[in-house]
Amino acid sequence: MSNLTRTELAGLSPKHFQWEVSDRIATVRLDRPDRKNPLTFESYAELRDTFRALVYATDVDVVIFASNGGNFSSGGDVHDIIGPLVGMDMKDLLAFTRMTGDLVKAMIGCGKPIIAAVDGVAVGAGAIIAMASDLRLATPEAKCAFLFTRVGLAGCDMGACAMLPRIIGQGRAAELLYTGRAMSAEEGKAWGFWNAIHPADQLEAEARKLAERIAAGPVFAHGITKTQINQEWNMGLEQAIEAEAQAQAICMQTRDFERAYRAFVAKEKPVFQGD
Repeated sequence: MSNLTRTELAGLSPKHFQWEVSDRIATVRLDRPDRKNPLTFESYAELRDTFRALVYATDVDVVIFASNGGNFSSGGDVHDIIGPLVGMDMKDLLAFTRMTGDLVKAMIGCGKPIIAAVDGVAVGAGAIIAMASDLRLATPEAKCAFLFTRVGLAGCDMGACAMLPRIIGQGRAAELLYTGRAMSAEEGKAWGFWNAIHPADQLEAEARKLAERIAAGPVFAHGITKTQINQEWNMGLEQAIEAEAQAQAICMQTRDFERAYRAFVAKEKPVFQGD
């Protein structure tokens, strides 16, 4: 873990994943590359708390959830998570599944665009983290699998039945969630799961380039966009249009909106400052 800056995150001091901030872009990596970066009870909780705190982090505009050692994440650790779950009662099991779902809620609610940069395996909860990101980049070798049925569970984990069909379509999502098979990089790109495919040695640079492009934009307005994209799932069309009218009126009060206008008049490129 390196280079914590003056954000609300500084007090968290995460121990179970890597965290760094550079030029207003945060990078997160799970930190067990020897085991393809599985999640543990502790890393779930710390990730949840970190994304919750990002709402208040004024020096982070974009997050990259990166791979480590050629893999993104192998999901919940078999020995550290699945083994103990077998011996838990219903109360403790529900506390765990609510915690994992809270990670997805925190990612959705953090107010910052999240870019998943996926190499190697992204399976189980790793696939969910990629799914819950706003933008997803992958390498040709990336394999994404929602493999919950392969361990005797339902495919409806951490919001998968709500989110995955919206991304790739009902029938494709149903196939992946029922069979647990891996979605290849080519399939994922064709189906709209991956925004782009890049060679492994270029993946992180491309993710950084995309993050820098987003961070150079009107970041307050980006937060509004993220909120509306997610909240409008549950709205009718008239509701959504009214919500967007109110959201856009808020953005029209920002200095970035005025900066864009003055730059246009002066035939210059606007320099946004996020206020």
